[in-house]
This record gives sequence, structure tokens and C-alpha cells, in this order.
Amino acid sequence: MPYKFLEEIGTADIAFEAVGRDLPELFRDAADATMNVMIDNLDAIEPRETRNIELSNEKIDMLLFDFLQELIYFKDAERLLLRTREVRIDELDQKCFLKAEATGEPLDAARHHQRADVKAVTLHDFSVEKEDGGWKARVLLDI
Repeated sequence: MPYKFLEEIGTADIAFEAVGRDLPELFRDAADATMNVMIDNLDAIEPRETRNIELSNEKIDMLLFDFLQELIYFKDAERLLLRTREVRIDELDQKCFLKAEATGEPLDAARHHQRADVKAVTLHDFSVEKEDGGWKARVLLDI
């Protein structure tokens, strides 16, 4: 599994660490971990709708933060559960750019067994680091 949940965090929060061989894989795995906090079975999310996400930030960790917040926004605003299929990250003039394609469908309580309602990503203990030839992120979600 490319991510693991961290149990030592308080009850109003859920934390996870995600790893990837490169930044696109890290972002996909962190997105899956965030969705997996919301519902039990990620495979139950069918690719019925597509959203293209484009973001930029000066720091790679804040780009991941913004990306996960965007997925939470779609869940709150449109009741849309999304899984990331394609992620591209470029650096230009000391700025990081993300282009992602996410597919999914509206939340269906009969098929998507809900676990927790994620309200936001928090900055507490949030990190993205290059590690052992790959990347690792530590994320704390407010539920």
C-alpha cells in the first residue's frame, strides 16, 4: 500500500503518510489516501465525470496542500468523489505547476460506504520531502 494511516493523532484528525517514486505518484497516492478517509472502497468510485485541475504554487508542499484541498472542495460543493488518473508537475521560474485529470461520480450512500467527513487539510505537521530516491508526504486531515 503506498500510504499508511497514523494512529497516534487525536480523534478529530486523521493523519497519513504517502510515498511515491516521483511527484506525480506521490500526489496520486495522497489523493487516494484522502478519498480513502472519506469512503471505504475506492474501487466503488466509477469514472462518470471528469474534472481538470490546474494549480500553481511556489512550494511543492503547498502545491500538494492546495491539490488535496481542491479534492475536498469538489466533495463539499458538488458531492463529487474523485480519483486522480493523470498528474503532471512542472517547475518553471521557481514556481511549481500542476495539471491533473480526476474522474469520479457523485457520492452514493448505497455504494460508497462513508467513513469520515473530511473538512480540510491542516498545516500542522504537513510535509513533503525527497526521501530514498522517491518522495514522502505527511498529511493531517481535519474531520
